[in-house]
Amino acid sequence: MTIGRGLKWALVAQVVLAVFLVIADIDRSWIPRVGSQPPLPSGPVSPGDQVRRYDPSRPHPEFTDRPDRPPIDLPSEFPARLEFSMVDAADDTRVLLLNGPINSGDSERFTNYLAGMNTPPETVALNSPGGVVSEALSIGRGLREAEANTIMLPGMICLSSCPYMFAAGQNRHVSRTAALGLHQHYYETPGYMPVFLAVEGIQYGQGQTLEYLIEMGVNPGLMVYSLNTPPEEIYLLVEEELLQTQLATEMIE
Repeated sequence: MTIGRGLKWALVAQVVLAVFLVIADIDRSWIPRVGSQPPLPSGPVSPGDQVRRYDPSRPHPEFTDRPDRPPIDLPSEFPARLEFSMVDAADDTRVLLLNGPINSGDSERFTNYLAGMNTPPETVALNSPGGVVSEALSIGRGLREAEANTIMLPGMICLSSCPYMFAAGQNRHVSRTAALGLHQHYYETPGYMPVFLAVEGIQYGQGQTLEYLIEMGVNPGLMVYSLNTPPEEIYLLVEEELLQTQLATEMIE
């Protein structure tokens, strides 16, 4: 075989490999599913009926049992990324509100925000559909370092990776009309990475999350609910699960 022919076949092999990796990286939502999927229920959850469709664009999903508006005036849509602001909650209590999806770079922004405060916040309220897991863990460690408490106020949501930020509170109060939910996570793995390396990266990310939960004093068994729930769905935790896993230290009205 000549050098020219060898280079030609090497090029062909690279093209075939590239095509294979592109096909492997196609979002599974493009692949038609055989048979119809039964529709998920809507409305507030109850024990044994806790899986709902995950829609990160909706700040007020149907599964939140909201007799009233949240005590904080929230916009009708989520911002483009996580926002931080001091707001008045019930009984003229000032809290630091984290509102919106968690994107790359938000942990650094949050660190800078905390550094610019005259005094660390005593209580942090959350309202987020989740986002990048590693950013949520980093923000959570910043909250724990600041010795802040976390709270879920009535009518607010904390989904996907958001509960890991919530887990960082010294005391963690959850309103019975708030919603905390988990599902399988996506970890940052390059699209060109071979499958076995991508799986290794996912397992490493899950290990980091388990280590984080133990660090925060939360039962790592909490991960069972996320690992068993597809990413297009969300598993809403009920009061017993919140307390048993120690994700919540106290339920409030």
